[in-house]
Amino acid sequence: MRTMIGQDEYQHFCVRALDSMSRIVEDLGDERANRRPAVDGANSPFALLLHCHGVVTFWVGHVILGRAVHRDRAAEFAAHGPVAPLLREVRELQRQFAADLPAVEPAAAVRNPPAASTRAAAPPKPMTQGCALQHVYTELAQHLGQMEIIRDLILAEYADTPTGN
Repeated sequence: MRTMIGQDEYQHFCVRALDSMSRIVEDLGDERANRRPAVDGANSPFALLLHCHGVVTFWVGHVILGRAVHRDRAAEFAAHGPVAPLLREVRELQRQFAADLPAVEPAAAVRNPPAASTRAAAPPKPMTQGCALQHVYTELAQHLGQMEIIRDLILAEYADTPTGN
């Protein structure tokens, strides 16, 4: 089977999701981007963007291409900090992502299969690089939608608090 989407098309949709999340975090500013809405288990936009950085770094860099990657997934969701450095990290991630995609062989097996606990939604057979790429996009799209809802909740809850850094 040939791939159904080209590298440039795939990159476009992933970068668009990362850009949209980055804009939300930037627009909210340091204070609001680090807030969690008053909903049990909700994450902050800052933490979600950092998590998506971790998703791309781990799944493309480690799982697909075989690079050594240290990732503390739980810490991603607890993270907070200034927006500007995170946005720089995401821009660098996008450059690395563009450089990595030509090395992906969609039908080939991943170089570092993820642990079974991280493969809950993956097919019950050896994972291909194309499957891992689909997982990356699924995570980015899912978390963009989640972040849009969280942003709206934060803006509603803190309507009287000034925005900005």
